[in-house]
Amino acid sequence: MSAEPPGVDESLSFIERMRRQLRGLYFGRDREAIRFQIGMLLLDVAILAFFIAGPYLRKGSAYVIVDYLIAAVIAFELCARALIAPNLRYWLMRPMTGVDIVILGTLLFPNQLHNFAFLRVLRIWAISQSKLVTLTLRRTGHGDKEDLIQACVNFLVFLFLVTGFVYSNFFYGAEGFAGFVDALYFSVATVTTTGFGDIVLPGTLGKLTAIVTMIVGISLFVRLAQAIVRPYKVTFPCPQCGLSRHDADAVHCKACGHVLNIPDEGS
Repeated sequence: MSAEPPGVDESLSFIERMRRQLRGLYFGRDREAIRFQIGMLLLDVAILAFFIAGPYLRKGSAYVIVDYLIAAVIAFELCARALIAPNLRYWLMRPMTGVDIVILGTLLFPNQLHNFAFLRVLRIWAISQSKLVTLTLRRTGHGDKEDLIQACVNFLVFLFLVTGFVYSNFFYGAEGFAGFVDALYFSVATVTTTGFGDIVLPGTLGKLTAIVTMIVGISLFVRLAQAIVRPYKVTFPCPQCGLSRHDADAVHCKACGHVLNIPDEGS
């Protein structure tokens, strides 16, 4: 089944026809669109695995080839997202657009922009935002775990962002696994406020990095704990006041008392 809507005017320009077809692939729910979305999701996971393993693979002869292949994939996705966006301003204002442009730069110019390579880990966040992931959770009866999964993803993204930043700016060029492991060890010890002190980042930049890591890290850790222990809530905007988060069995809105009709998970 073609992703392009039936009855497309043949007189439309090539760009417009491509835009419609891409929108059908990215947002459609037919078999072809689902296959495309699953393929892109798996490709994102493979790219993420390559980024995480990057410090260990950098000396391999095939590293540069894979690096440029991934650059081509990200460039394609940037162009596709620009085509399907309502307008150029909307595309430019998307957070992942700027991130992907920086990631593309680090892939094309790895020696000059290696200090920004830590931003590649934000692909984890992009994967978690996929509508396909959300729909899969709901269809498999795990919709109540969306908040918990998102809190876990936010915490992991921040942890690996800090690890990547520390590695790029303080341990880059270290032999073997030592540099990345030291960066990860420092990040975990700082985020959890354990602070063993056996690895300390030098200079003013190191102190500021530790301060920001502790403040943001403990906030995300508390958010994760809340997602684990608090009662399950659903997203259902109140028709009267707009409050969007309610208990799964709520009958009235806690803010205004309006009668709610929250559908069952399976309905």
